[in-house]
Amino acid sequence: MPQPRTVLLTGAAGGLGTLMRGLLPAYGYELRLFDATPIEGEPDAITADLGDKHALREAVRGVDAIIHLAGISLEAPFDKILRANIEGTYNLYEAAREEGTGRVVFASSNHAVGFTPRPHGTYPLDSQALIPIGTPRRPDTFYGLSKCFGEDLAQLYWDTHGLETVSVRIGSCFMEPTSVRMLSVWMSPGDGARLFHAALTAEDVQHTVVYGSSANTRLWWDLSTARALGYEPRDDSEQYADKLVAEQGELDPENPDHANLGGHFCTHPPQWPY
Repeated sequence: MPQPRTVLLTGAAGGLGTLMRGLLPAYGYELRLFDATPIEGEPDAITADLGDKHALREAVRGVDAIIHLAGISLEAPFDKILRANIEGTYNLYEAAREEGTGRVVFASSNHAVGFTPRPHGTYPLDSQALIPIGTPRRPDTFYGLSKCFGEDLAQLYWDTHGLETVSVRIGSCFMEPTSVRMLSVWMSPGDGARLFHAALTAEDVQHTVVYGSSANTRLWWDLSTARALGYEPRDDSEQYADKLVAEQGELDPENPDHANLGGHFCTHPPQWPY
């Protein structure tokens, strides 16, 4: 696929959106910003809700591709998840279809498979022990369920309309990991930009699902479908491991918070603030 020039970035005011606003222009992208919250210092950003179909249509018009990060990123009552993550994502895909946009990069989540038991063993894990991309979906929250919907919606729009999507099951993208669990699922901001760039430019992706993380020594999942896009992660969370393990201890297989891929989302999910 020729490199897109203009990319719509939804959720541009959020944590991940803010990181990508700073990193993606270096790859040659002109970003069109969209968020329900005004973005300081970005007077041209579009401030609108995903329920505003007219604003979405205007935002999508003329862009080459979309990175869809907008929505609720923690647990919330189902009616709020329904409006923001399910109906909102549908509205975005409809706008993309109507405007003839060729590709979406969809921010899915590891919480779409959160009740998958985490792998055990000595790090780095043998490739056979890594969680494959085709593992059955087991969402850990309504939030995770909405990401399952988004992946299925992406497949439907490829099959019926030829709209390509890379669904990225993101782990945790922060400047550095903050927990021992995060050592396994962390994606550095630099690797996040590299993965989004690969997802935007790879040929013939149809609908491809990938895990989104750095090449961590403690990696739990298989990055092969991401690497097949041309993604070459450069970072590893292990540099933070000694400090975090000293503070928090190693993961305990008897602790329900540590038993599954989704961590404490499976037991005491953090709630979206209102």
